[in-house]
Amino acid sequence: MKVAILSDIHSNLEALRACLAHANAQGADRHAFLGDLVGYGADPLACLDIIEALVSKGAIAVCGNHDEATLTGWCEDMNFAARDAIYWTRSQLGPKERAFLQALPMLVKQEDTLYVHASADDPGRWTYVDSAKQADRCMNAAETAFIFAGHVHTPALYFSSGRSAARAFPPAPGVPIPVASYRRWLAIVGSVGQPRDGNNAASYAIHDRKQKTLTFFRVPYDYMATAKKILAAGLPQRLAQRLESGH
Repeated sequence: MKVAILSDIHSNLEALRACLAHANAQGADRHAFLGDLVGYGADPLACLDIIEALVSKGAIAVCGNHDEATLTGWCEDMNFAARDAIYWTRSQLGPKERAFLQALPMLVKQEDTLYVHASADDPGRWTYVDSAKQADRCMNAAETAFIFAGHVHTPALYFSSGRSAARAFPPAPGVPIPVASYRRWLAIVGSVGQPRDGNNAASYAIHDRKQKTLTFFRVPYDYMATAKKILAAGLPQRLAQRLESGH
């Protein structure tokens, strides 16, 4: 079984389609979406249609902070660009899309694997797993061999053996990493819709459960088309500019 794991789509239709096509070419037969399906981008309805269709066929989807914010509240803790995109997205959603987002769980645990948007130790606080110390907290709370998360927008991988502290392992795109189940693994799969590590190619990962490997991928897509849609929708210019810079 090959599970394609995608996070932080952020209403970026071009990036989502590119990653799904790439995953299909790699032989992926399952999908997991780790939250922030909407926000920032100009195609929330089209993205949710695709994701909801895959969920109806068995895909996993969990809630992200932008998904939650789209449903209610004033978003005082978000920057102005993110807040404005949330308010715009609310105006686009209909009852069907709101019901789908409302039903998303904070985390999903299946056998030896946990899927979550932020940290497993308190998923509703939206804590960033951006250090080995925070990775330890997340892995200890999850109590599974594999944890897949997003939220950070930068790919990262942590592992630990037994009771040892978590250590970071820098993943190289396209290179399969052996992930033996006697260790614990926490993969931050990066962002499909708005990468922030200086590389504007969309980011996702495939967990090959049969071969016991994890591979991170970067997928180029037509970011200029996405940026034009953002500007045409009247969304903040900064959100379009970030797609080109990857920051």
